[in-house]
Amino acid sequence: MQLRDINVPKPGPGQILLRVGACGVCRTDLHVIDGDLGEPKLPLIPGHQIVGVVAEISENSRFRIGNRVGVPWLGSSCGHCHYCLTGRENLCDFARYTGYQIDGGFAEYCVADEGFCFPIPNGYDDNHAAPLLCAGLIGYRSLRMAGDGQRLGFYGFGAAAHILIQVAKFQGREVYAFTRPGDRAGQEFALGLGAVWAGSSEETPPAPLDAAIIFAPKGELVPAALKSVARGGTVICAGIHMSDIPSFPYHILWNERSIRSVANLTRQDGYEFMELVSKVHIGAEVNLYPLERANEALDDLRHGRFRGAAVITL
Repeated sequence: MQLRDINVPKPGPGQILLRVGACGVCRTDLHVIDGDLGEPKLPLIPGHQIVGVVAEISENSRFRIGNRVGVPWLGSSCGHCHYCLTGRENLCDFARYTGYQIDGGFAEYCVADEGFCFPIPNGYDDNHAAPLLCAGLIGYRSLRMAGDGQRLGFYGFGAAAHILIQVAKFQGREVYAFTRPGDRAGQEFALGLGAVWAGSSEETPPAPLDAAIIFAPKGELVPAALKSVARGGTVICAGIHMSDIPSFPYHILWNERSIRSVANLTRQDGYEFMELVSKVHIGAEVNLYPLERANEALDDLRHGRFRGAAVITL
């Protein structure tokens, strides 16, 4: 990425202009920049975990100048297809995504469709609210797919998992954390946040899991997770991109185990999650980078040089 001075964008009908305060850094940003996700808008301003203050509104806006709002990955949808009309706009063929087909939050200003923005709960500053907009929201949707399972496995303990474990604990569930082999620091981080067990992704947990959520973009973790879930258990793939899943014997899927993927988020997810985090405070661990060091933040994320989440500050 290259730093550039550009004109402040103008909001169109149904849009708001935000003065950005912070923007979280996500592995999806790496997938966009690396070309794993095809056909991005070019040139492009990445970033889709945006917290900002409303600086300009269109006519009849539900927001007011000075409101603090968050902008997530799902930036818009068509509003009239079967998926949109049944509350599943995350599956819309014509959806557009922040920091991918819409300029995002690695900038001082951005515009957003106000129908896809969320008010930020009180008690969170911009830097700690930013990771809630994707790491938190996608984690929450993944948790919903886990159903009522009490024993949950998290494969990959980064930004999303370190937020989601706090939600799971609030709900009275047990979390088993899986990290890269040899990542003792990551395992200690998980235990410090309340995991009942932490180990390598190559290990078998001490008890069968009701569900496993895979945050790491590694397809080989799917068979590993299937071996760790109990009969009737679910393996949830939470990432937007994953390496190929290797073949595996049918018997590890048998006994009504299932594999599901998470695609984006719905606005209902956002409203529910923001209501939840207004009641139980999420202590996100953030690593702050000024805008001028955005490339460094992405490189540190790529190589696992920090724990928790990275946030670009403006």
